Formats: sequence, structure tokens, C-alpha cells
Amino acid sequence: MSSEPLTPRTPCSGPPSPTVRVPASIAALAGDRPLLPVWQNELGGLTFRIGDDGEGRLFAKWSPPDSGLDLAAEAERLRWAGRFTPVPRVRDHGADEGGTWLVTHELPGESAVTPRWKQDPATAVRALGAGLRALHERLPVTDCPFSWTVDHRLEVARHAGVEVPADLPEPPPIDRLVVCHGDPCVPNTLLHEDGSWSGHVDLGALGVADRWADLAVATWSTEMNYGPGWEDALLDAYGTAPDPRRTDYYLRLWNVT
Repeated sequence: MSSEPLTPRTPCSGPPSPTVRVPASIAALAGDRPLLPVWQNELGGLTFRIGDDGEGRLFAKWSPPDSGLDLAAEAERLRWAGRFTPVPRVRDHGADEGGTWLVTHELPGESAVTPRWKQDPATAVRALGAGLRALHERLPVTDCPFSWTVDHRLEVARHAGVEVPADLPEPPPIDRLVVCHGDPCVPNTLLHEDGSWSGHVDLGALGVADRWADLAVATWSTEMNYGPGWEDALLDAYGTAPDPRRTDYYLRLWNVT
């Protein structure tokens, strides 16, 4: 591990502005049903809730044409992962000149960054670790058609014009190959009312990789969302000891890719 602490890039994601513009495609999808913007990411993507409480409530993700986000690829990953673990069920996806969209059915539970869980991080972090372990155990590596390996991520980054730092070290040996979530930040785990994990969302980067590609980002995200000191609790709930070398490497890779 490097002698200097690593500060990963901080995503500018969170609740959207009250004055956010509703894309025409999302307005058309909603029709006369209530429509509420609930999330905005750093690339200009938006998430909307369509409908009131009940079985018919939907969530619609929308991304502008130049965002680089492939919602069709996420739909493919959700359909595959949904055979093994709780993820949103795809209803529709499409594109027009204004952007792309992905509509899914509501998944039971609430995000681990709601005010309730931010006030009870001990419960939330245990659920995060247990949920990530369950995801890694349930998704079959040998059947997974998607990659999130180091080589794959660096190839995608270079193709997108990202300059890979010359001082990026060689990756450490693989600890354990799993199907990684790909964006295991705290908001992407949902919790039941009793504080147990209920499912995962935002699986657009899902693919096979060393489990520390997920674990490094998940532990870092606990500090971003709950404050310092929760990394070991997440790893304990997952069922593994800290690995500073792999954590450092995969946080560096996260910054690049």
C-alpha cells in the first residue's frame, strides 16, 4: 500500500435540484401518473419515480446522449442477474435523440443512504457487507457473460480517451474471482425495514473481477456516507480481513476507470 492515503474521486451524485427538467421521453412514459425526480448522477443522468406506492410503481433512469452510460447494457445485466439475486426487474428501455432510458419495477426496500440508515450506520454497514457477500456467492462466475477485470476496464478507459497514469502499479494477484456489482457504493444497496439487505440497484458495470474491486470501493463509500471508521465493520460482515494492498490498488483503478 502507498505511504500516502488515497482519496478517490468523489461522485457528484445525490438528490436532484427541485427545478430539474423532465425529459420528454420520461414524461411520455409517466403519462398521467405522478412523477418525482429522486436522483441525479455526475454525468447528468436522472432517476425518476413513476406512480404512487403499490405494486405498479416504477423507476425510470434517463441519460443524455453524451453521458457515455449504456442503459441497454445495464438492462442486459439486470435480466441476467435477476435469475439469481434480487435486482430491479426490467420493464422497458429505449433511446431517442434526447437520450436513453431504462424503466424497472420497484424493488422492495429503501436505499442505505436514507436519513434513517444514516442515523444507524452500524446496522446499515452490517447489511452492506452481508448483501455484498450474498451477491458474490449467488452470481455464477462460470455463466457470467460480462467482464469487469483490470484489463477490460483499462481497455474501455483508453478507448474513451482516458489517459492511464504511468505510475498505476501492476495489479495484485487475484484473491477470488466473483461477479462484481461494479458500483458497490452505499446508495446502491437496499435495506428491509428490519435492517437486513433486500437487493441491489445500478448494475451497469456488473462483471467478473477480483472481489476486492468491489470491496475496496464499498469500504471507501462507507466513509463518504457515514463518516470514518466503518471499513472494518463492513469487511467483518462480509467475512474477510482487511487487505490494504488490494484496497489501495482497486481504489486507484476506480479513479482511472
